[in-house]
Amino acid sequence: MPSVRRITHEFLERRGLTTVFGNPGSNELPFLADLPDGFRYVLGLHEGAVVGMADGYAQATGRPVLVNLHAASGSGNAMGALTNAVAARTPLVVVAGQQVRPAIGPEANLSNVDAPSLMKPLVGWAAEPACAQDVPRALAQAVFEAELQRRPTYLSVPYDDWAVDAGDNASAVLDRQVQRAGVPGGEQARLLTEAVAAARRPVLVLGGDIDTAGLFDDAVRLAERLGGPVWAAPSLFRLPFPNRHPQFRGVLPAGIEPVSRAFEGHDLVLVLGAPVFRYHEYLPGRYLPEGTRLIQVTEDASAAARAPMGEALVADPGAVIDLLLKALGGPGTPTGDYRSVPAPLTAEGPRLHPEEVFAALRDELPGDTAYVVESTSTNSSWWRQMDLRRAGSYYFPAAGGLGFGLPGAAGVAMAQPDRPVVGVIGDGSANYGITALWTAAQQRLPLTVVLLRNGTYGALRWFGDLLGVPDAPGMDIPGLDFTRIAEGYGVAAQHVDGVEELRAVLSRSPDGPRLVQVDTALTTPS
Repeated sequence: MPSVRRITHEFLERRGLTTVFGNPGSNELPFLADLPDGFRYVLGLHEGAVVGMADGYAQATGRPVLVNLHAASGSGNAMGALTNAVAARTPLVVVAGQQVRPAIGPEANLSNVDAPSLMKPLVGWAAEPACAQDVPRALAQAVFEAELQRRPTYLSVPYDDWAVDAGDNASAVLDRQVQRAGVPGGEQARLLTEAVAAARRPVLVLGGDIDTAGLFDDAVRLAERLGGPVWAAPSLFRLPFPNRHPQFRGVLPAGIEPVSRAFEGHDLVLVLGAPVFRYHEYLPGRYLPEGTRLIQVTEDASAAARAPMGEALVADPGAVIDLLLKALGGPGTPTGDYRSVPAPLTAEGPRLHPEEVFAALRDELPGDTAYVVESTSTNSSWWRQMDLRRAGSYYFPAAGGLGFGLPGAAGVAMAQPDRPVVGVIGDGSANYGITALWTAAQQRLPLTVVLLRNGTYGALRWFGDLLGVPDAPGMDIPGLDFTRIAEGYGVAAQHVDGVEELRAVLSRSPDGPRLVQVDTALTTPS
């Protein structure tokens, strides 16, 4: 009779979850024993980096990925990074080791008492099987829950379970299929299409889920058919629309009053693939202008339920886009030419303005480059200079938790080895996920990391001014040389002093990971 471990490995193999991101402890070793030849184990040196890499990898592939963590201590280390995966609706399947069953009650060392509670309410589902024979079924549930909810799941498994006979019924899990259909019904479809067709001045708001679901080009077709302005939802983590398209107005500000102001004069706001809305700055006001109707379409039932205004339809945005394209009829055209890029701003003194760095990236790198960005103080400079016209071009920490950038870039590079990948990382952010450089070196990833060094937490300084706290301590981080840190992890690195040197470096394709450190002037996010 096969063991629990063997049935589990075969299930994972059949589901395509053969790349495992992990940082093992003693409790995890029995699960990792006898991994089939087709499995790849990607070691990270810290659990936050492990989850960040898995997050980037899963987002870039569009498929669930397995994460293997230690019990309470290792799982706890990963929770900061897990917040980004939750906000991005990334289907991570986290399997954590647990002490042997007889040792959990007495709280032996490395036991995790009430393990599922540790990860709640972050994950969409968490469990510890009641007996060893239930492990394969429970793991299958973790995978299906992650796929259906598009949210991380967590399974704690006592390590003495893996060698137990799986039982007569265990193999039934191997051929299971769970699928979801989200096409609006007849009456729902009629009401939605009538509302959109009747709108005199509609505005389209697109969320990161549009890019996640591979609907980037479809969204362009719908926008051009509607002919109105297009915004990206606030707190954007994926770019759902070409940022220099003539109909694109940018990323909505993350405050109630400015969002409402952006909708002035529009009778319909159609929100696809986004919560309504993920505000950040507390700028109170009316949610919507007088006479403006909002309709939200999302697969995320929780996002639909918690929205404070508007109507919601829990459905597949892709199916809704297809429905609207057929109902509206006729080919659409953009309302003008793509907007040109302004000349980059320059800075006084030896430091480069971030716009000069981003202009170099735009000019020297291929148009299909995927950028993983974690430099929050340079946000306005980024959008002024970049010209992103392809799906999967932009990744950002979805919950704003620092530490996604470097690991996320490594994960995207692993998932898309034939596409140029660049991490644009601030010096404040880099320290949270710096160990990902070691994994990038071990995997020989053709990854470019552009490290913007301004010696301070720029976004915090900006917030300090907004909140009337200009003299808060802990804002400056002088004395960091990331070229030496990178070399210590096995990554080639250099410091560049000027624009021409930067452009020359970027024009050469890397054959492994490289870090380019650039000293930049302090800017603000907006």
